[in-house]
Amino acid sequence: MAGVSLKCGDCGALLKSVEEAQEHAELTSHSNFAESTEAVLNLVCGACGKPCRSQTETDLHKKRTGHTEFVDKTLETAKPISLEVPKVAAESADAPDVTTSDQTEGNASVEAAVNWVVEHEDDPEIDQMPLVPVNTKAEAPKPSLTPEEMKLKAQELKERARKKKEEEEKRMEREREKERIRVGKELLEAKRIEEENERKRLMALRKAEKEEERRAREKIRQKLEEDKAERRRKLGLPPEEPSTAKPSTPVIEEKKFSLPVRPATKAEQMRECLRSLKQNHKEDDAKVKRAFQTLLTYIGNVAKNPNEEKFRKIRVTNPSFQERVGALKGGVEFLEICGFEKMEGGEFLFLPRDKVDMAVLNSAGSELDSAIKNPFFGIL
Repeated sequence: MAGVSLKCGDCGALLKSVEEAQEHAELTSHSNFAESTEAVLNLVCGACGKPCRSQTETDLHKKRTGHTEFVDKTLETAKPISLEVPKVAAESADAPDVTTSDQTEGNASVEAAVNWVVEHEDDPEIDQMPLVPVNTKAEAPKPSLTPEEMKLKAQELKERARKKKEEEEKRMEREREKERIRVGKELLEAKRIEEENERKRLMALRKAEKEEERRAREKIRQKLEEDKAERRRKLGLPPEEPSTAKPSTPVIEEKKFSLPVRPATKAEQMRECLRSLKQNHKEDDAKVKRAFQTLLTYIGNVAKNPNEEKFRKIRVTNPSFQERVGALKGGVEFLEICGFEKMEGGEFLFLPRDKVDMAVLNSAGSELDSAIKNPFFGIL
């Protein structure tokens, strides 16, 4: 069977023509070539038509383009190889057109080499010179470039590939920086919105507390006026002239404030629960204050040590707990609003770790602190 390729006996590379073998000999100084019946691999990409001459080149093309379908046309393109040695340019020095043609082919080879280096810049063997086979029966021509010139040319090609890779890396870094800036802006905007909502919530809470204090003072003032009138009546004195009496300020109906975030709803429930507790036991201020302080201790311990189960579990039947909190209507309810749940038949109040909400605990602490320090809390 006639040979369809030339095989380099030094490196095993397969070449399709004598010209490729000569180029291989110039680049590698290999001179041991033989005719072979093994065809040069020709895998053509089904998507873009790019031919690949090795499995490594096919893998690189898949990696770069994502194309996965290749057609094996090795047998279709295989043909008997011609062993005629091309005429050397020196033999036809008197033919200018031939010399020009040789120079053009040389330029094309350099451009093809540059393209190959760019396409294979990530190959582990990129630093090795490409291997091209030549015919053993063809006389190896003298190298057109000296070893120094070949080394400089190889360095030039590598430098081009390096610069192109650096430019690509810089472009990717710019894209990553743009993405970091975009994400940073989104995070800042989200933080600003959260802070704005928290500010509105606190303003609404303060406004509600001030309105409650004003209404409490007005009720106390009205009570003092009634007591004064009753004393005048018992002493037989005429009622105070309406002109001298200070006009009473009408009690404005309490407004309900809709708080902008979830903890505000919890805060309203907590405040109402504490107000109810004080109203139910208004005859014993000391007991109410002790209950508030005990609840504040429970909440503070959980907030400071959320991972400690002993602070998140309360025995309901404990005499101390019953005396301070459990026996007062509203005490257990307040803890349930904070997230505590009854378990084991109601013997314990337990706050699961995954349900510990620091925002809720902070709101509970604020409400308890206000109830303890505000002398008018729960009077209405």
